[in-house]
Amino acid sequence: MRPITLVGLILCWFSGIFPACAGATENQLAYASTKDIRDINPHLYAGEMAAQNMVFESLVINTPDGVKPWLAESWTISPDGKHYIFNLRRDVRFTDGEPLTADVVKQNIDAVLDNYQRHAWLELVQQIDKVTVLERYRVDITLKHPYYPTLIELGLTRPFRFVSPRAFIGGKTKDGITGYVGTGPWVLAEHKPNQYARFVANPDYWGTRPRLDSVVWRVIPDRQSMLMALQKETVQLIFGADGDMLDMDSFAALQTSGKYQTLMSPPVASRALVLNSARPITGDKAVRQALQYAIDKAAIAGGIMGNSESVADTLLSRRAPYCDIDLPVYRFNPQQAATLLEAAGWHLAAGKTVREKQGKALALMLSYNRNNAAEREIAELIQDDLKRVGVQLTILGEEKQAFLDRQKSGDFDLQYSLSWGTPYDPASYISSFRIPAHADYQAQKGLRRKPDIDNLIGEILLTPNEKQRQDRYAQLFTLLTDEAVYIPLTYSRTKAIYSPRLKGVAFNSSQYEIPFENMHF
Repeated sequence: MRPITLVGLILCWFSGIFPACAGATENQLAYASTKDIRDINPHLYAGEMAAQNMVFESLVINTPDGVKPWLAESWTISPDGKHYIFNLRRDVRFTDGEPLTADVVKQNIDAVLDNYQRHAWLELVQQIDKVTVLERYRVDITLKHPYYPTLIELGLTRPFRFVSPRAFIGGKTKDGITGYVGTGPWVLAEHKPNQYARFVANPDYWGTRPRLDSVVWRVIPDRQSMLMALQKETVQLIFGADGDMLDMDSFAALQTSGKYQTLMSPPVASRALVLNSARPITGDKAVRQALQYAIDKAAIAGGIMGNSESVADTLLSRRAPYCDIDLPVYRFNPQQAATLLEAAGWHLAAGKTVREKQGKALALMLSYNRNNAAEREIAELIQDDLKRVGVQLTILGEEKQAFLDRQKSGDFDLQYSLSWGTPYDPASYISSFRIPAHADYQAQKGLRRKPDIDNLIGEILLTPNEKQRQDRYAQLFTLLTDEAVYIPLTYSRTKAIYSPRLKGVAFNSSQYEIPFENMHF
């Protein structure tokens, strides 16, 4: 690397890109994120998925047109649905020179299966019986039962991505890897935690080489600082879903300024509240149903999301596979909410603003991730809506890890939730309902019919009959709607705002991936 002159250092300092100025070029994209990439081992869950997707690849990929070949150029499925035989590309190498072979595929999948408990949310991990090397570039993944989402789940961002076996520790990956060595279009060249990461184009990539030379992932936790960086052109791209990067007001202001390009994906996921059926007050179905009627979703869609998102009447959009189902809808009706609360014994005494039952106030707590601007605004609006029907709602914003810990423990009455979107919805998403670490499990565990829910999910995932599968999905979502453990809010969209110099900005099927490889100046 050439030495950096004093003049160069000064220029880097004043341009605001000092942390990544070494190696910076005119063909380098600076992307701003509120989050560091962290540990991007694709067999674990600590890292940012967009960064994992840059470096590590899968046998197949999920696209808007369905599953397509990737590291596997073709595959066949046995008549009984239990054998998936993949023919691998023969021109793929890891960035350490190691070729991708059937042996390497087996080593990687075996490493994932070795950490079974950590991956139990994903039904495919439970269904893989064994992996058999047939030839150098031919491998058989054998299932215990036919499992219809197999190809979709093999194409997810994690955990079925491939790491060079030279990076394994003792033949395993669950306790870490020695380096982030993948087959993808990008190589992680430099990482300073909580400051930046620099990815360079893989010069020996088997596919179409990125048109950018490098991507700098700049960590800017403060959104105002992020906006200033965009305005100064020290970053050229902000990209994200669910308000984790920009609130809608800021997005709209930048959009109308005419100085930036903006883009929004089709609806990809569902915003909702989960109601904890195991808590004393929200354990009452009548209360849960009353809360459904009390929230003005149109005000969220219009007032907070600027009509960029549509009201969600159902947990998953009817556009999602198997979800075009006629379900009961709880429409905004504060009077109906009050009537249900009265019937459930929660009375509003003269001169009081909070309902009581046997001397106990109708007081609830809503937990949300305070790093997410949209969640805070939605929580405040819901707080006002519930106040109008005599419900006292405390809103608790916490750092993301504390929010996730509360999700796992079930220590909440209501919690903000976002479905995982395509390609996870509905199969992978509902599979996670059975895992205690997820808010969905905690919300459902107090239901008398929780065993029925879990049994239905098992039947859905394993039935080979398409009609029976559709019928079971209808039963599941009808049951969940009747139990009122979810309050659907809006259908979310991924948003991008970027310099007009930047071209090729688009969206992958997954809201968690960013296709940097298609971007260029």
